[in-house]
Amino acid sequence: MTGVLVLAATPIGRVADAPPRLAEELATADVVAAEDTRRLKRLTTDLGVTVSGRVVSYFEGNESARTPVLLEALLAGERVLLVTDAGMPSVSDPGYRLVAAAVEHDVLVTAVPGPSAVLTALAVSGLPVDRFCFEGFLPRKAGERSRRLQALAREERTMVFFEAPHRTETALEAMASAFGDDRPAAVCRELTKTHEEVQRGPLAELVSWAAEGVRGEVTIVVAGAVPGADIATDPDGLRSAVAEREEDGMTRKEAIAEVARLAGVPKREVYDLVHKS
Repeated sequence: MTGVLVLAATPIGRVADAPPRLAEELATADVVAAEDTRRLKRLTTDLGVTVSGRVVSYFEGNESARTPVLLEALLAGERVLLVTDAGMPSVSDPGYRLVAAAVEHDVLVTAVPGPSAVLTALAVSGLPVDRFCFEGFLPRKAGERSRRLQALAREERTMVFFEAPHRTETALEAMASAFGDDRPAAVCRELTKTHEEVQRGPLAELVSWAAEGVRGEVTIVVAGAVPGADIATDPDGLRSAVAEREEDGMTRKEAIAEVARLAGVPKREVYDLVHKS
């Protein structure tokens, strides 16, 4: 029989938030793969747990090389526990390669659910939570970052981003440029920790707030676009909106229907404008 790969969420702040099963899995796993073995040591000390299995490091720098080794342990029938520094493994953290390899070899993959910065920030942001998308970290280079955000300008779902504290002001400025100064957002800092802080407001205001300096772990939540808000209802604006959607792969019929719906104008009006231009 093959073993089991267990993805275990670890606290993003207070150790008391650790799921009860985490201690049990740490104590009984054959192998514990940790993003940082020093942080693992602090965590097990705080939880009063002794790890009985082998402890190995599994981080971005050795993920590719270490995955086959862990897969071999799984195929040999061992229970492998994967933990990262905070939150759920493979969500902007090491883990995806190992999960994909385990699935490919029909190894059982399960999880110990628990703390998540993505869901915590979304819940406290005050922004719509019925539909959302997680975008992780933005590119560091200005051009790539701008292109990524421009591609999201018409995204109607609430968006969640991770960001480094020293790049938060720059990221917010880029978001304001791509989404508009008035787009509602929230910056969640040090979630569940002693100095937890949530700043809410239009992106332009948050840029000014971040200019004073930001510390700690940062998660940014941004409201989605209002349907049709970016479509000008003059003839040129309607033609342009149809052309943009055709460039994105829509048929002309689909593009006309969507533009008419979002702009709140009759479909025949958009049809006539496009075909008479």
